Amino acid sequence: MSTRIETLNPETTTGKSKELFDAVQNKLGFIPNLIKVMGNSPALLQSYLSIGELNGSGNFSNKFREQLALVIAEENECNYCLSAHTAIGKNSGLSEEEIEQNRQAEASNAKTKAGLQFAQSVTRNRGNVTSEELAQVKAAGYTDGDILEIVLNVVANTLTNYVNHIAETEIDFPKVEAGKFIQNA
Repeated sequence: MSTRIETLNPETTTGKSKELFDAVQNKLGFIPNLIKVMGNSPALLQSYLSIGELNGSGNFSNKFREQLALVIAEENECNYCLSAHTAIGKNSGLSEEEIEQNRQAEASNAKTKAGLQFAQSVTRNRGNVTSEELAQVKAAGYTDGDILEIVLNVVANTLTNYVNHIAETEIDFPKVEAGKFIQNA
């Protein structure tokens, strides 16, 4: 595969990366190329998988975490993650229309929309949100814990976005092009 960082072959990988690959294979039924790239650093791959597990044990539904991943991938212009989370989002019950809306930090549900807009701002402004933005997301019904969980989602997704930018990971999901909804501030 033509990536800038090697995409490891699970058949020939050994050690900790092989253990982690096997765990992903058992959970998902396949090993995405992102995981094969991350396997070059077992510490990174284990951290990513641990963050994912912890994130999954939080307050948010799988569907909302996918909605967050969509807006973050769009904001960071990550084609790999946008492609992956579009496919996963569909499996989580998101329609094409919702996916397009979520990429723009839009949703028919006001609370969801506020959470997506907050995640977009955190991503765009590298965490430097205004007091007004914080007040708006709280007014929509998010607790301080929820706000921090949104930050966790931004961090976890930005990690994969950046790895994919650096590696130019080959997309192994139906391709979706990021950047369609980017608004340069």
